Amino acid sequence: MLQHDYILMLVTQFVQAISDAMIHAYQHQDMRSIKQVEQAIGDLLQLDPDTALMLTPESLVTMMNLSGIGDTVAGYAAYALNKLSSLYERRGDTGLADTRIRQARAVAVAFGWDLSEVPEALKDLDKQIS
Repeated sequence: MLQHDYILMLVTQFVQAISDAMIHAYQHQDMRSIKQVEQAIGDLLQLDPDTALMLTPESLVTMMNLSGIGDTVAGYAAYALNKLSSLYERRGDTGLADTRIRQARAVAVAFGWDLSEVPEALKDLDKQIS
């Protein structure tokens, strides 16, 4: 029960942290907002954001497995990484766009998540940025 409450708190904080930043990033392609989303992903995964998002897709999955909560937050991480890929693509940064989509796919495959699905808590956000 305590772990469930903790994960629920992490997810709630994550959704709050990325919502405004993601909307702003999609509207203005603002790098600061993109970095806020990356920070939130690191926080969700309980990893240093700079280190986590530099990992190869396979290493990111390994770190998520080691955290013990990877399977619970995988859909949220995969969704955000996928959206970051689109943002980097819009900015013309194909290298980071490719890295983020490969990370998103690796997380989705490893934890049985369909990248076309939107986590329930992110459906309102998804409608706003679509």
